[in-house]
Amino acid sequence: MKILWIDLNSSYAHSSLALPALHAQIANDPSIEWAIVSATINENAGTVVDEAYHHKPDIIAATTWLFNHEQLLHITSRLKVLLPKACLILGGPEFLGNNELFLRKYPFVDCVFRGEGEEVFPQWLTCWNQPELWNDIAGLCYLDTDKQYRDNGTARVLNFSRLIPPEKSCFFNWDKPFVQLETTRGCFNTCAFCVSGGEKPIRTLSIENIRQRLQTIHEHGIKNIRVLDRTFNYNTHRAKELLQLFLEYPDIHFHLEIHPALLSEELKEELKQLPQGLLHLEAGIQSLREPVLEQSHRMGKLSDALKGLKFLCSLPNMETHADLIAGLPLYHLYEIFEDVYTLAGYNAGEIQLESLKLLPGTEMRRRAEELGIRYSPFPPYEVLETNEISVGELQTARRLSRLLDAFYNTPAWHTLTRELILNDKDFLHNLLKYLIQVNLIDQPMSLEKRGLILYEYCKLAYPEYKIQASIAWIEAGMSLKKTPAEKVKTKHQIPPEKWEVIYGGYKSNLRLCFLPLDENTKCGYWFGFETEIQRTFLSLIHISEPTRH
Repeated sequence: MKILWIDLNSSYAHSSLALPALHAQIANDPSIEWAIVSATINENAGTVVDEAYHHKPDIIAATTWLFNHEQLLHITSRLKVLLPKACLILGGPEFLGNNELFLRKYPFVDCVFRGEGEEVFPQWLTCWNQPELWNDIAGLCYLDTDKQYRDNGTARVLNFSRLIPPEKSCFFNWDKPFVQLETTRGCFNTCAFCVSGGEKPIRTLSIENIRQRLQTIHEHGIKNIRVLDRTFNYNTHRAKELLQLFLEYPDIHFHLEIHPALLSEELKEELKQLPQGLLHLEAGIQSLREPVLEQSHRMGKLSDALKGLKFLCSLPNMETHADLIAGLPLYHLYEIFEDVYTLAGYNAGEIQLESLKLLPGTEMRRRAEELGIRYSPFPPYEVLETNEISVGELQTARRLSRLLDAFYNTPAWHTLTRELILNDKDFLHNLLKYLIQVNLIDQPMSLEKRGLILYEYCKLAYPEYKIQASIAWIEAGMSLKKTPAEKVKTKHQIPPEKWEVIYGGYKSNLRLCFLPLDENTKCGYWFGFETEIQRTFLSLIHISEPTRH
């Protein structure tokens, strides 16, 4: 028996755990031969098909999710034409809902799995070519020989702790910028928009089991781990144990999803003590409006969530990102702008604004009509309109998301953008209007282009921030010959007798430049660069008056 896995990802950086997770359970079965074709959704479908065709498999398998769905169907439909005797089986989040319409629309797909496959996929392999026996395979959905739809429910792994880790598989990809680690499965929360909302019960791995896996990951030189637990802090005691375990690997950076409403005082104290850079936190706040959260069945009080988020964003030893979702029922556009302002005030490291997607198998998708939600029938099932937010307003929210990613969420421009937001509540509206007027909001923008835009816009609308825009430009290592550095003096600059080092350190061989505060003063900012490359080495402020600038 030969299995061909189509590993189709959205980009090089991403890698699905599905193949190594399934393969690890049956890697020692000599009757199974495995092959894999890896590609991204941007690659030519014909090229992928050509490579896959030459394997001549008995079974073609793949994981289907929002962003590979369409391209995967293009690839697999062609393979089934070329290999009609091969059995095509698909799994993944796309099949968490009712799958009858899909199977009737795409008859070249022999069956799909709903749920967790590590235990049931090996069972299916024992009868893959005997469809009459498929009715005993949990999670399997298919059309029988009479074209009747058969649905075997949702598969759940019962012995999660006994699964062979995906890192044991030869198909585990160690070449990505990060690896994913699942220490729990299931979610205590009941969010109506999330596929994990009904994923019960919660199953956990022992601390010793996780330690062994971390050791394996560490031996491969991995520096970034994304912990896939839906809510890292659902249990304070366990969260503390995991944090103590992470401290054993100080050279690894851990990304966690945390619920700010569930932060105990105990856990707060633990977080305060952690070393710089060990953690990167993502706080799924979704909305700062109580009715919205209640309608979404998000657990926890808003007041607790806001208190927890303020605390997390105040921590100097880690960065916290906050998530908002446009298109949630009862959520208005003006409230989204206000919430972004509030999160900027908290000093959230990033503000991720996403559009709601009505995913298969979610309560919100089932209740879409009742909730007044209109959404695209095609992946990624993006909300198009609700009773509270119009088609045009959702486009404004989408553009606001691009603005935040381009400026607030970009380290080089973050500080200045945050100051501008907090200085003027209309700033986001005004900058967005400007970007639309000059036809840039939907265009790709390089780091340099964004810096140029920010400087020119400050000159136009916020001249008091021109100096800060120039400083941000210089510290980002941008060219001193471009407009944001137009006031900078670079030739034959002699350092002053007195200055205060803000950061870095002074060396006599540095190339110095000077940014005056205005035309009539010798006060300003000094910068030093390595002589061979233009890279900021230090920033210096020269003070020649009692008043500090």
